[in-house]
Amino acid sequence: MADTLQLEQVSFEIILHAGNARSSAMEALQLVKHHECEKGYQKIQEAESELSQAHQAQTRLLQKEAQGEGLSPNLLLIHAQDHLMTAMTVKDLAKEMIHLYQELGKGRGE
Repeated sequence: MADTLQLEQVSFEIILHAGNARSSAMEALQLVKHHECEKGYQKIQEAESELSQAHQAQTRLLQKEAQGEGLSPNLLLIHAQDHLMTAMTVKDLAKEMIHLYQELGKGRGE
């Protein structure tokens, strides 16, 4: 029971930080789109910080697995992993889009 509770807590921690990261990355895009690049970069940094925290939670589970104390994955953990991977992808794409916004802006004299 304690193992299941721990797995659920870590899963929710991953979901929380991944969700925050995804939101920050999307906010960054909106800010840059409205020519608020500095604030946009800050939001990307927030997203990266949140992803780091999610990754730390995930790493704790991987360490337990490596030590032979692995827990059986459940649907909640799979859901958490999905959130994490999606958030990482959104952040990476946001960074690329921000770069494109800037390059296109240079061509128009902005």
